Amino acid sequence: MDWAGSFLKSKFLIKLTNWEYWPFGILQGPALVYWLLLAVRARSLFFFSASNPGILSGGMMGESKADILNKIPDDVKPKTVLIKLPADKQRVLVTLKENRLTLPLIFKPDIGERGWLVRQILKEDDIDAYLAEIRIDFIAQELVTLPLEFGLFYYRFPGSENGVVSSLTAKEFLAVAGDGQKTLSQLVHDKPRARLHAEVLRERFRKDWDSVLAAGKRMELEPIGNHCRGTKFINANHMITPKLTASFDNISKQIDGFFFGRFDLRCASVEDLETGRVTIVELNGCGAEPSHIYDPANSIWNAMAELFAHVHRMYQISVANHQRGVPYLSFAEGRSIYQKFKALRST
Repeated sequence: MDWAGSFLKSKFLIKLTNWEYWPFGILQGPALVYWLLLAVRARSLFFFSASNPGILSGGMMGESKADILNKIPDDVKPKTVLIKLPADKQRVLVTLKENRLTLPLIFKPDIGERGWLVRQILKEDDIDAYLAEIRIDFIAQELVTLPLEFGLFYYRFPGSENGVVSSLTAKEFLAVAGDGQKTLSQLVHDKPRARLHAEVLRERFRKDWDSVLAAGKRMELEPIGNHCRGTKFINANHMITPKLTASFDNISKQIDGFFFGRFDLRCASVEDLETGRVTIVELNGCGAEPSHIYDPANSIWNAMAELFAHVHRMYQISVANHQRGVPYLSFAEGRSIYQKFKALRST
């Protein structure tokens, strides 16, 4: 391939021509400036902590995934157990057995974000590998194999009977389809979204990398539904209905101190989603985004506008809770939580 062909297929050009891959600060920077203006108005740098009184810092930083999952009704969440370090494989296996959890499972840090150290654990050797990498407490979660995955952002103003589903995102997992002629390596390099992760995928699928994928055969390349790991986010806001909103009103009102956040969930069908027959694998508080904005069909200007509206709602809910007696984190408290969170991420 000549230099022009190489450039046209380069990761640099893929990222340059698709804003969803641009550096975090380009999209978030203007919203951060607006957030700081709202902080001045609220007279608190950590005003957002009042958005979800039942979650540490409102869910912006340092919150425990296990603590949040414990608040969610049992009938809409997978079986999960917190595993504290230090721990060896034998202790992990005993803990899993005591909690009636069997492989395969999902392991993820109890404090983490954006898919950091989220792993599928398929066999006992995977536990050894995970323990060699993880440095903080983590959760073991039942592997949910329901076919559809969504991110659903919900908010409710304090004192209001009903809330709003402001964002619904369908997730298309990174995969390729065989044609009976090209190798897995060629299929990956032909697909820009997969090409960005080629090095990781080559190591993961090293046994099949140079094998031809049968015509019509679909191979899922990444089982974790995070944008930074190749998942395509698709705007599904057209699927938001009064029935869907009522279903998540019912679920959300059972979660103590929750007003503003995103459910990451799986379900068997769109009908099940609408009626609340879902499995919630994670609930993220005020630090979460309305992930439909990352749909490739969306413009960065629309995404910025929606982020401004999103931040403003967070401010309104925080202030309303504060007026009802919920304190804001003090500067010293907020700084302490941030420093602990930063230290955990750097271990």
